[in-house]
Amino acid sequence: MTNESKSAELNGEIESGPTARRRQLGFRLLALRRDAELSAEEAGRQAGMSKATVSRYEQAKGNVRWNQVKQLCEVYQASAEETAELISLAQNSKVTDGWWVPYAGKLSDPMRVLLPLENEAKSIWHLSNGVVPGLLQTRSYAAAIKATPGNALTPEKVAEFLDMRMRRQQVLERKVPPTYHVVLDECVLRRKVGGPEVMVEQLDLLLDRRVEPNITIQVLPFDAGAYSATLTSFIVYGGPDPSLDVIFIENAVGSLFLEEEGSRLAYENARAFLSSEALDPDSSAELIAEARKKHLQDQK
Repeated sequence: MTNESKSAELNGEIESGPTARRRQLGFRLLALRRDAELSAEEAGRQAGMSKATVSRYEQAKGNVRWNQVKQLCEVYQASAEETAELISLAQNSKVTDGWWVPYAGKLSDPMRVLLPLENEAKSIWHLSNGVVPGLLQTRSYAAAIKATPGNALTPEKVAEFLDMRMRRQQVLERKVPPTYHVVLDECVLRRKVGGPEVMVEQLDLLLDRRVEPNITIQVLPFDAGAYSATLTSFIVYGGPDPSLDVIFIENAVGSLFLEEEGSRLAYENARAFLSSEALDPDSSAELIAEARKKHLQDQK
């Protein structure tokens, strides 16, 4: 975190939720330990805790005990002011009021991380080269996406999944919603998910949502060629400070959350490049309308 952004945070100019506070705490504890020239093992020994606990706090994994943060600050010889600030971050870093908390036991590990990030994000940037992003899906479209054999859910579980998908979309309808920038590969518009009727309804929704001031939808057309940056869909959740941005990548065998500076810079370059290569929002809307017309013709 830069001195300027850190100063803004301490002056109350940056608002953040529990997950962001826990990550800010982790970054700052790591910086203090490095300044003290201590290993995680030695810091834990001096503070009376395990190396694993020190590393967990620095990586913002799990809940935080403020008294242990205080002990680490003493080991690192942090100032009284910084110690008070870090204790405050620790005391306010537990998620207790998220809508998903009652469902926590039913969520996969990636979803338990993703939902708080999504809920607190100041911006969301999404490249999708397979399906319409979940935050913009109709219920019928979401229900029509075929499950991989062996991963099919019971009808009850499917209904619960769809309810949660629709509930997630409310993040875009808050009084102060995140900015949401989507780049869609043209194949997303052409692929028949659930048949023509479902696709017409889905593309109508995209055309309706694109006019909202916080939502930008661009299409990367077939004519533009192929790009190495589009080999895998990805989402960037923008934090209250750029150092808190998180890149989310999902594939058939798992999920990745990337936070390292090198990864953030690489994906920032990819985002800028793809945004410049994609059609502008108005031209994208024309292509969406054209794809809608084709699905409408297939409906007859």
